[in-house]
This record gives sequence, C-alpha cells and structure tokens, in this order.
Amino acid sequence: MPNHLAKETSPYLLQHKNNPVDWYPWGKEALALSKREKKPIFLSIGYSACHWCHVMEHESFEDESIAKALNEKFVCIKVDREERPDLDQIYMNATQRMTGGGGWPMSVFLTPDLKPFYAGTYWPPRATPSHAGFDQVIESVAAAWQNKREAVKDAADEITRVLANDGGQMLAGGSLSQELLTGAVERLGRNFDSAYGGFGGAPKFPAPMSLQLLLRQWHRGRDATALNMVCVTLDRMAAGGIYDHLGGGFARYTVDAQWLVPHFEKMLYDNGLLVATYIEAYQATRNENYARIAQETVDYVLRDMTDPLGGFYSTEDADSEGVEGKFYTWTPQQIREVLGEEAAATFGQVYDVTQQGNFEHTNILNLPKSLVEQAKTLGREPEELKRELRDSRAKLFAAREKRVHPHKDDKVIVAWNGLMIDAMARAGVVLREPKYLEAAEKAADFLLTHLRSEEGRLLHTWRRGQAKLPAYLDDYTCLANGLVSIYEANFSSRHLDEAIKLMDIVLDKFGDSEAGGFFFTADDHEKLIVRSKEIFDNAVPSGNAMAATVLARLAKLTGDSKYHEASRQTMLAAASLMRRAPSATSQTLIAVDFELGPTFEMVLAADFQEPSGREVLADLQARYLPNKVLAVASATPSTALVDLLRGKEMLGGAPTLYICEGFTCQAPAQGPEEIDHVLDGLIPQGLFD
Repeated sequence: MPNHLAKETSPYLLQHKNNPVDWYPWGKEALALSKREKKPIFLSIGYSACHWCHVMEHESFEDESIAKALNEKFVCIKVDREERPDLDQIYMNATQRMTGGGGWPMSVFLTPDLKPFYAGTYWPPRATPSHAGFDQVIESVAAAWQNKREAVKDAADEITRVLANDGGQMLAGGSLSQELLTGAVERLGRNFDSAYGGFGGAPKFPAPMSLQLLLRQWHRGRDATALNMVCVTLDRMAAGGIYDHLGGGFARYTVDAQWLVPHFEKMLYDNGLLVATYIEAYQATRNENYARIAQETVDYVLRDMTDPLGGFYSTEDADSEGVEGKFYTWTPQQIREVLGEEAAATFGQVYDVTQQGNFEHTNILNLPKSLVEQAKTLGREPEELKRELRDSRAKLFAAREKRVHPHKDDKVIVAWNGLMIDAMARAGVVLREPKYLEAAEKAADFLLTHLRSEEGRLLHTWRRGQAKLPAYLDDYTCLANGLVSIYEANFSSRHLDEAIKLMDIVLDKFGDSEAGGFFFTADDHEKLIVRSKEIFDNAVPSGNAMAATVLARLAKLTGDSKYHEASRQTMLAAASLMRRAPSATSQTLIAVDFELGPTFEMVLAADFQEPSGREVLADLQARYLPNKVLAVASATPSTALVDLLRGKEMLGGAPTLYICEGFTCQAPAQGPEEIDHVLDGLIPQGLFD
C-alpha cells in the first residue's frame, strides 16, 4: 500500500510513495501526530536527481526491518529540498553545525517542536569499518529520546539558538569600495587552478558567478589576469566531460579537478548561469566557441527541459537503468556500430575514446587537445575535420536518443526559471536568435499567469497543472531579474512593470528594517524554528544577492531612490562577508561593481523599421557593457520610465544614443558611426587590436 506521499506532485516524493517507511509530507498532519504521540521526527531531505538519495532509498528505506524500526519510533517526514528550500536551509545549517559537513540525502532527527538534535547525511544500512549503520543510528537516537529526553531537548534548544543567531551575521556591516573588488580577484586568483581552470581541487564546480565577477574586473581595470582565469576555465569546461558534447548542457560538477568525470545530473540552474557566463565571455572576447557552447546549451534546454506551456523543468538524473552515467558513456564498439570503422577511429582519436576507457571501462567524451592540434596530428584540414566531427556527433546523438533516458524532474521552480529566462533573453539578442527571446517571454508569461495566488503573490512550484507553496525570496528576485533582462531585449513595458510589482512585494513582505537585507520567507509564511536569511551564494545566487542586483537595475531605470537605498543597504549589510569570502558572495560583489560604477543609463531613439536602427540596437546589445541599463524611446513608455525617457528623441532623422549617469546626460551621439565611436570609449582598449 502506498504511504502518505501518494498524493504529492513532487517526483522525488512520489519515488518514495511505495517504501515500507510510513512517510508523510511536511504538513499539519505529520507535525500534529508527532506532538500528540510525543514521538521525535525523522526528517529526510533530498531531491530527485540525487544519486546517493537513490542509494539510501534502495538500501534502507526499502528494507523492511529498518522501515519497521523507523515507523515504530519516529514520525517519518520526507521533503523535496527543491520544493522546500526554507526547510532545507534551516536543517542543512543545523547538520553542518552538528557534524562539520553536509549534503544529501540529509537525515535529521527533530523534537516534536521541530528543533534538531541529531543529524547526518548518508548512512549505510548496516555498520561498515568506516561508518555506523543506519540501523544502529535509529536505535541509538530512539534510546536517547527514551532515556535522556531532557538532555536531548537541552541540546536541541542550544542548536536552535545558534541557528537563530546566524541571521545576525549581516549586522556586521562595512563600506562599499573598489578594495572589495580587487580583494576578491586576489583571493580568487590564489585559489585558481592554472592548469585546468576553476577554483580549488576535486570535486570541482563551475562557479559561474565568480567568473562573471572576474569578467567585470577585467572590464573595469583591464586586468588580463582576471580575463585569463575566465577563459582558461570556460575553455577547459567546454572541452571536458562536464559538458555534453552530443546533446549540449553541463553536468552539476566533476569528481576530479580536470573536468573529466562528472556527477552526471543536469540542473536547470547550472545551465542557466553557465549560458549567461558563456554569453558574457563571448561578448567580451568574440570567441566563437563560447557562442557555440551557449547556443548548444540553450538548444538542449528547449529540446529536453521545456514544458509545452513554456516553463522549464528542474533536473535530469545522473542514473539511467540504475547505473550512473550509462546514458552518456560509450564503448569503441558502440561508436563503430554507428559511424563505421574510419569515422569511428577519427572520432575516438579526437574525443578520447579508448578500449580501456576513462570511466568504469566506458568512455566519457571529452577533448584533450584542440581541434587544430588534432587536425595536425591526423594530417587533416581543420575545417574538413570540423565538418566530419559535426556529422559524427549528430549520428551518435540520434543513436543515443534511442537509449533509456535518465529520469526527468518535470516540476517548474520559479527561481530557477528566472535564471534561465535571464540567460535566454540575453542569448537571444547577443546571438541574434529570436526563438531564444521568444522562449524567455513564453516562460515568463507562463509563470506570471500560472504561478500566482488570487492575491497576486507568486507561488514557488508547478507540476502538471498544479501550482503550490508560497514563493521564496529567490523566486521573486530571480524572476524579476529575468523580467528586466527581457525588457532590455524587447523593450516591452509589460515585463518591466511586472518586475517592479514583484520587487515592491519583496520590499513590503521580506525586508529586514533593522539589519538590512531580506529574509528568505515572507512575513506571513509558515512559522518555522527560525526565519532564515540567505546570504552566501551556493549553486545559485543568494536571494539577497539577487535582490541587490535587480534593485540596482531598477533604480537606474526608474530613478526611484527606494530601490537604490534598499539595494545599497543589502550590499552594506554583507560587506564584511564579501571581504572574508568573495567566492561565496560573488553575486553581491557583482551588484557592488554595478553600484560603484561608472554605470550608465542608455536610451536609444531610432526608427527600428529601418535597417540602420536595427543594426545600431543589435550592435549595442552585443557589446560587453555590464554596467549599463538600456531603454528605447517609445511613444507609449512604461510610467516607470518617464523620467529616463523625457526629452530623448531621434535627432536629424538618424539613430540617436543618449548616455547618462545619474540621469545627467552626455551630448547625444547621432548616427551609427558616432554611436560606435562613443561606445568604443566605454570598453577596455587593446583586446581586439
């Protein structure tokens, strides 16, 4: 018989509905049962693409004796961390405090009043030489609750006090200065892997926000070292096994420092952030390979991760047919069957396919050498080799499509969609591909239509027609940021107005008037043991960092001081943290870079029915000018842009660009040549000489 998860919408929870563990979803029924029966709670948090979550389910949660012990001694609650990041934040913080580490599956034991007193991650079902068995953990925790209850409660109270104080770390304050940015580059440089790119050793994560920060510092100070860190990292990732060379898109991370062996799960947020990073790098360097990687990744999302109604799905699993990476790896024989002997030999030479393999006797496709180097080795013309490899990849992709695909988590999460909307809007204009911008618009309109309460508040997640759960800070801020990017791509006042509405809700419902910044949950959210603040970036930018970013953009577009003040106060509250841990606060540092300026308000007045108007706009959008906002003169502007657009009109019948700073404008630039000359003065010189 199914347990209490059978009526849930989360694919992760539904994966556990037939476990013998009597799982409940987090909610009134389970919490009341714990209080009524004075039973502690066993809280298990994971997500559908988590490999070790699957392992623990198979080993322990499908084990009848373990299930019996859990059911007798605890109220068992299963949570999808992607649905309830508020719970995940609180109890992951507790787990890290108690154990010195964290990860998923996360396993936390709570008192009936929801205070944590024991925690861990994965436990094997029975003891091993290096790990306690989960069966032992269950017995020990149950015995402690039975025999030492007051001591357990005292420990739970103490850790809860510590968690409550963690939000106060934003109180430290500080100042905003160029030194924050140069210090961040220096710290990142000390941790940079000059051989393979990225920061630190294995396991290695892409760190897209840090790369975007480094690009801005290159732009600001002509720092060739910062640009080199970006390019080496992007080049190595694009050549490594972390990138899907047949289907596009990036895996979550690699278990090695060389970007070769990924943990094969693909997450929407990683790909959104990396598309944005490759787009910015393409704008900065005009390296066509960066454009190709961005385009292939967006194409992957549109092909495999997009709902017919427009929203973007969350994740694809690492496993297929119960084997990690099976969908993505190849043997030489499999490649010969598709390509034939000669083409397979060439492909194997270029993509590191050998008989012994590079991953569990199979091969992860990667590019150990550049195409030019391989062409020289093979005695081939580079362009001819490129064409053959393109054809071979297409054939192998078609063959791979016939395999059993990894499980897809098809729920739609607003924050992650906001990151992808931002990336697609930017990709659409920079790559001059209208379908990408159209996909961003469709996704935004879907979210604004289908993930809203009757009161106009956002909802967090949607799956198969059902939207639910109040949205969190990062839902509002990431979506608002994506909407501003759509506005700067298509100049639809509707999208800008919606971004303003969302951020007004953030100011009203999430703000901390005492310490600055914003809470992760609204003031009318379900009451939990603490009301947490998300300050540090993890795999995604923190909600506070995104709030600072989008508020700064809105302040420049609208001239409204309340947005500027809220953005600045959020940055100031995190200043000491940025100084100590720049790699964990890179998105806030990006907002600081924008705040310190020079940051320009640009208005283009042109006839966009004419080729000259369209070309000037396309050139402006294609340039790497991170510290700007862009509007176009319009007969029916958003009321929020009245001050910015006042008096801005086309002069002499030619496209006219107004460049302002703090709403004080330079002389307008008239015509394509003069506009081009003025814009050239805003970027570092020498890169393209």
